[in-house]
Amino acid sequence: MIEADFVIVGSGSAGAAMAYRLSQDGRHSVCVVEYGGTDYGPFIQMPAALSYPMNMRRYDWGYSTEPEPHLGGRVLATPRGKVLGGSSSINGMVYVRGHARDFDHWAEEGATGWSHAHVLPYFKRMEAAEGGEPGWRGTDGPLHVRRGPRANPLYGAFIEAGRQAGFEVTDDYNGAKQEGFGPMEQTIHGGRRWSVANAYLRPALKRRNVSLVKGFARRVVIENQRAVGVEIEARGSIQVVKARREVILAASSINSPKLLLLSGIGPAAQLQEHGIAVVADRPGVGRNLQDHMELYIQQESLQPITLYSRLGLLSRALIGAQWLFFKTGLGASNHFEAAAFVRSAAGVDYPDIQYHFIPVAIRYDGKAAADAHGFQAHVGPMRSKSRGEVRLRSADPWDKPLIRFNYMSHPDDWADFRHCIRLTREIFGQPAFDPYRGREISPGAHVRSDAELDDFIRAHAESAYHPCGTCRMGRPDDSASVVDPECRVIGVEGLRVADSSIFPRITNGNLNAPSIMVGEKAADHILGRQPLDPSNLEPWINPRWRESDR
Repeated sequence: MIEADFVIVGSGSAGAAMAYRLSQDGRHSVCVVEYGGTDYGPFIQMPAALSYPMNMRRYDWGYSTEPEPHLGGRVLATPRGKVLGGSSSINGMVYVRGHARDFDHWAEEGATGWSHAHVLPYFKRMEAAEGGEPGWRGTDGPLHVRRGPRANPLYGAFIEAGRQAGFEVTDDYNGAKQEGFGPMEQTIHGGRRWSVANAYLRPALKRRNVSLVKGFARRVVIENQRAVGVEIEARGSIQVVKARREVILAASSINSPKLLLLSGIGPAAQLQEHGIAVVADRPGVGRNLQDHMELYIQQESLQPITLYSRLGLLSRALIGAQWLFFKTGLGASNHFEAAAFVRSAAGVDYPDIQYHFIPVAIRYDGKAAADAHGFQAHVGPMRSKSRGEVRLRSADPWDKPLIRFNYMSHPDDWADFRHCIRLTREIFGQPAFDPYRGREISPGAHVRSDAELDDFIRAHAESAYHPCGTCRMGRPDDSASVVDPECRVIGVEGLRVADSSIFPRITNGNLNAPSIMVGEKAADHILGRQPLDPSNLEPWINPRWRESDR
């Protein structure tokens, strides 16, 4: 029988961080359960190949939504990493902490001790940031963060166009000032994807008190309201990995609620419907599902300086060879090297729109490039009011869960997205783009009216792959809460959830960084340690926020 003090389900962003921190002093044994295989191989390790692993069954759970009613019944992919390092091994490698006000909102919603002052020290502990704002950034943590080289002049044009449109510029959106246009940060180190497998898990596995078990987690084993282990299926047989102290679910915002439901923790009526005995009636399990959506606004480039000329087989082979032998060149970047965080309107006190800029016109999955030199901005609102749900399809652990985001179900989402499109056109229309700007490829200059924009949004809005919120953290007396502010599952002893599913509300930007932070902070709670001293640094808030969006 396999046994450890702490059993962590999932080797992703939070799980790997916890494995590293819980085992650090050598006093506790840690077992990480992961169903996915190795992350070795060029598709994962080469940053420019990011569109491949997300679409490979070998590395991805292959989940998708139910037909989304407000998007014309479209079914959207919901990739989650099924590999060492979890989704940090298949993501876009973009590093965004989130805005200070996001975490203050968490605390206001009942996640006491998770305000910006309390989480900033954990962001600093985890980082080794190159060139960030002194005092705000960590320099000797496991997670290497860098800026891209921004050699292509289009990156500079995008930042300058934002300035010309009257918006702020910022040199470090992960420092005091998120608002503005500036360089984008990447989890890339030495030319390789710096996933949590590289940053946290491999160093942890070198310790004698950490083990990795390859197996499919079926449910948490609970005796007398206490979690005592995890039932797994490995090589065709079912066994239990015993936890002497605690079981910690870090299996993603899709698989963590699924495992709770299979273990009898969730809305009683749903559990009874599937013949699962109710251990704890927690109506919030699987609810509060949130995501970011985005659109690509694509513009033709009059100058042949984009990545379009590098999409041919010979060019790809040369880029691949340079990366393979030297870990340099175009293969060593995700090409998201310029970014912006802006506010949508006067009266919005901190950014609620995010931009990723890339000097090529191509789909995220790499399947369809525009047949011309072009550039594009990925843009989307950050704080949608739409909420969805993860439910069981059946009591069979191998059945994929039912995922419904209810994308665009709130009327404000439509107004927000129309504004995003029009704002992007305004930015691309600035003098900085005059030497480069050709025709608008997508949506196309003819798409102007609210109705036409709505049709385009309905047909083309995509997930930014930031699902979260399904095991919401909050006050123990709040029926919508699933875990308390120490990540303990309410109503069951010895069981915690620590990953993006505990976010009360989605943060501003990509979710890998705050998910790792959750693992870092949860580890101190699990060990019963005094949390790191809160920070007294104050974030920059635009002094004109009441009067203007810029």
